[in-house]
Amino acid sequence: MIKKIILSMGVLFLLAGCGSLDSEYQLVQNEQMKTQRETAVMRGSIEYRIQPQDRLKVVFYRDPQQSVQVPIGELGQEMTTDGILVDVAGYVRLPLIGKVKVAGLSQSQAADRITQRLRKYVNAPSVYVEVLNKRVYVLGEVKKPGVVKLDREKMTLFEAIAFSGDLTDNAVRDNIIIISSDPRHGLRMRSVDLTNFKTMKYASLMLRPNDIVYVQPDGWKEFRVKSDNFTAPFETITKIAAPFATLKYLSD
Repeated sequence: MIKKIILSMGVLFLLAGCGSLDSEYQLVQNEQMKTQRETAVMRGSIEYRIQPQDRLKVVFYRDPQQSVQVPIGELGQEMTTDGILVDVAGYVRLPLIGKVKVAGLSQSQAADRITQRLRKYVNAPSVYVEVLNKRVYVLGEVKKPGVVKLDREKMTLFEAIAFSGDLTDNAVRDNIIIISSDPRHGLRMRSVDLTNFKTMKYASLMLRPNDIVYVQPDGWKEFRVKSDNFTAPFETITKIAAPFATLKYLSD
């Protein structure tokens, strides 16, 4: 009886292994990947555009040549270390000049717009704007998936992977997916092959704030997950049947 159970389990296990490996664990499915491999890699990186819910550091200079910084509190508003929040409509509220729309602008463009508004109240003002919450998201087969903070405008894919503890043994290295969002072009997806330096382009390796890096699992991991899910009920049956097999053996 036990031999028949074990034999049946073996046959079912082999049948499961021969089945389809379309995985619910993949963020992006294989057919989409084939399409994305044929898509031209983005050749130039687009300067980051401020978005709603960003937090900005805004610094005023009374005399740019002397670099005399004016604390924003002196102009009627206190700024915390978290910066000034861009509201859902894309505006920031600043002392003297009130609301200014900055969403869709680069950091330098936002500084220029604020400077122009400030000239009505301050002689020869200069403004510096920096986005404080710049980050990229690294997901999938890395050792420490999560948020990677950017301390500058751009970061390379290799740096993001290094900050995430490197790739796991189950990572697909020839099809790293990078998803970028841009107010003018919407979502853009590109694929990077880290195994072929001849086809690797510098522009394709550059990440911008809010990019999403997804490292797919290889087929063996999918197989193991499928196999574990499939064999779990049979392991339970085996544990239940084992005592009866022992009793039958002793009685014989």
